Amino acid sequence: MTQPEHPDRSFSRRRLLQASMLAVPATGLLAACARDNGSGGGSSGGSSASATTLQIASPSNPVTWPINPGNEPIAAGQQPESGATLQVYNYPDYLDPETIKLFEAKYNCKVAVSTFNDTNEALAKIRAGGTPYDVSFLGYDLIGKLVLANLIRPLQHSYIENISNVFAEFTNPWYDQKWQYSVPYVLYTTGIGWRADRVTEDIGARPNPYDVFWDPQYREKMSILDDYREGIGMTLLRNGVTDVNTGDDAQLKAASEAMTLMTKTTKPKVTITDYTDLPEGRTSIAQAWSGDMVSALNYMPKGMTSDVFRYWFPADGKGMVNNDLMLVLKGGQNPVLAHLFLNFMLQPDIAVKNYKFTGYQPPQVSLTPEAVVASGIVPPNLKSVVVQPSYFNSGYRLLELPPDIEAKWQSIWQQFKAGG
Repeated sequence: MTQPEHPDRSFSRRRLLQASMLAVPATGLLAACARDNGSGGGSSGGSSASATTLQIASPSNPVTWPINPGNEPIAAGQQPESGATLQVYNYPDYLDPETIKLFEAKYNCKVAVSTFNDTNEALAKIRAGGTPYDVSFLGYDLIGKLVLANLIRPLQHSYIENISNVFAEFTNPWYDQKWQYSVPYVLYTTGIGWRADRVTEDIGARPNPYDVFWDPQYREKMSILDDYREGIGMTLLRNGVTDVNTGDDAQLKAASEAMTLMTKTTKPKVTITDYTDLPEGRTSIAQAWSGDMVSALNYMPKGMTSDVFRYWFPADGKGMVNNDLMLVLKGGQNPVLAHLFLNFMLQPDIAVKNYKFTGYQPPQVSLTPEAVVASGIVPPNLKSVVVQPSYFNSGYRLLELPPDIEAKWQSIWQQFKAGG
């Protein structure tokens, strides 16, 4: 198999994600523009958010965000801005530089990429408006705040015909009904990765694979993600709780006790460097994002072959599955070019090229597990990293937590990281 060629991306988007997850929620930045009602409020049939209420969207509470007066979609049929420099705001190393060059050549423009380390930083700079960013890459849990603060543009769909190439779910997602403000960027699941040359059992064949993190035979040979949502969420699933956003005190207490037991029994490393730790032999088993298992292929030492890696995610899709978005920012000076950039990134060959760089899968309908293996992006033994459309119906999504529940989760995580 020919491995995709990546640079050393030691400070990739996933590695920096923990700063966003562990930071104090940035709702204060937008408090003047939105009131958080904390309950989600709307109906399961698809609520329409008012201009003064921030709702928590979820699969059971899909939300259609308002089009604010004075921020209507741009007109169709316009030419891209002449001699423009498109301002892109993104996590570091979350976009292929060669892909950017292709866009510049196609539209005779320049692309300037600025980076942020976490979403608090991103929101603060977008709101400050110092740099007229045109496009940003963010999570679906931020759309409501951005809409109600009038910081993102509603999309003019006529410029984004390549939406037809992505999973149908993303033309009417629950977090942005009618895809009024967003298009999908990449997808990922959370599962278990391991080295088959160091672990003799098939972890995925266990009745409850998550139990491996409590198995004393693997003491100090494993890691879990340094991400409070992922670590606690995995423990809840191990305990049979499928609500990975729960605020139930009994369920959270049981999760906390289980995590204390995990620390005492297996003493896992808490990290987000699984994509280097596994190939370099610092760990043998890891809670892992699917994209990091693809990235791990690029950190294999000389003499190692890709067939040593394994990745388990529930075959029925009942695990944690999430996605990131591309958004057009209202403060940008090149709205037509920004729309064309989103469309360009949804073009199948461009999306695949970017996939090979980031390790994270775009939601292209053509990227079936078989097609991804045939293209050489992943070896056959890692076919399970491929996110399938059905997962967005069966999988569990990490939602924004109301402040009181957020505090409970943070307390559990800090206790766990302190050693129980």
